[in-house]
Amino acid sequence: MREIHVNQITDTVAQLCIDACHKLPESVIQGFHKAAEKEISPLGKSVLIKLIENDRIARENDVPYCHDTGLTIVYASVGQDVHIVGGNFQDAIHAGVRKGYAEGYMRKSVVGDPLLRVNTNDNTPAVIHTEIVPGSSIELTVLPKGGGSENWSTMKFLLPGEGVAGVKKFVLDAIKAAGGSACPPLTVGVGIGGSFDKVTEIAKKAILRDIGVHHKDAHIAQLEAELLEEINKTGIGPQGYGGVSTALWCAVETYACHITALPVAVNIQCHAARRKSATI
Repeated sequence: MREIHVNQITDTVAQLCIDACHKLPESVIQGFHKAAEKEISPLGKSVLIKLIENDRIARENDVPYCHDTGLTIVYASVGQDVHIVGGNFQDAIHAGVRKGYAEGYMRKSVVGDPLLRVNTNDNTPAVIHTEIVPGSSIELTVLPKGGGSENWSTMKFLLPGEGVAGVKKFVLDAIKAAGGSACPPLTVGVGIGGSFDKVTEIAKKAILRDIGVHHKDAHIAQLEAELLEEINKTGIGPQGYGGVSTALWCAVETYACHITALPVAVNIQCHAARRKSATI
């Protein structure tokens, strides 16, 4: 049994919040460059060039890449041989978010009550997903999720007979409805299967995958490629200015489901596809 103090969790989460908001993943930056090379729309190409420059400025000045520093989603894979000491695990994560958003001078975007709309002024509470796994370490991933893209995410129960064609139509309808409002070029996470809650969970988890990394199952990898091609044929383009770079990537995750159901969820991520991980 390995002991991990909650202070270490708090400090790790705080730094992950800052790093995630200040520096885009390398696969996203490379996605911008590749999209700029093939973009046929002059306006679309100019947007992609500006996004690359924006990343450079954020890194050099150690400031947030985007003013919307998001609702903080935290994924925690906790080893079953870990003993957390010194306090409560979830409290430690919330404390880390609070600390990170203060020290990183990042916008606080969370209201405590969804109807009364009073800002908590520290970007807490975070949304925490905890999984117990083998081992004696804790892996933490911080995903700051901006409102513009999250607001266009959606789910639906299809009839099983609608199959792959129905899934494709639902995904494309979601992307077309979002248009330029979700700040493309997008990363699109698709969940298929599970229950009402599970399908949205795996759709969001899909956007954690690096751009260019396909699903391990060949038929799902093929679906990812086909969806990406169709999404980029919509002509929405970077920031909605037209072009062939509506999405940088489309990742699909699946889960077993009931014989009567075919749940599908689309979690849209904007061009600021921020995330950062660390292991304690």
